[in-house]
Amino acid sequence: MARTVLDRSDAVLALAGVFRKRGFEGGSLSVIQQETGIGRGSLYHFFPAGKTDMARAVLAQVNDWFEEKIFEPLRTATNPRQAIENMSREVADYFISRERVCLFAAITLGEEQETFAKAVKAYFTDWVEALTGVLKIAGLSPQEAADLALDTVATIQGGLILARAYDDDATLIGVVDRTKMRLLTLVH
Repeated sequence: MARTVLDRSDAVLALAGVFRKRGFEGGSLSVIQQETGIGRGSLYHFFPAGKTDMARAVLAQVNDWFEEKIFEPLRTATNPRQAIENMSREVADYFISRERVCLFAAITLGEEQETFAKAVKAYFTDWVEALTGVLKIAGLSPQEAADLALDTVATIQGGLILARAYDDDATLIGVVDRTKMRLLTLVH
């Protein structure tokens, strides 16, 4: 029996779980219906362009969260140490509460990589650039700040993969904490 969906945002949350678990390729329409409990008619009502529209909506929701909780606070930070502490806590909490999966990475693992390339690049670019700004405020040269920001985001993403492989939240928490400590030792 199809479940009652109050609005599009409810559907997006349900779809995020499917894409986290299966990626874009593994989430066929029948799997999406089965795992979300949302009927085909409701899915097409909310997402007329089908599965691609569904994935775009999920990525937009994730990006909105990161914009509010990570990117904008980094961009407007006046205290680099506090900004790094907050980013680290929010990122660890977010990914642990979402099954240790980065949807931007998961959704691009198949043949549809080109479809979402612009959104994926923007997400990672926003994160790296926002963190670069904080590190420049902290006294690092523009190149040092950019390199360290890129390495930080890459390390966290790698930590996600390892935490998922090990099925262990402590792996991700450890990676994020060690990365935070390395950043804080360089911040004046």
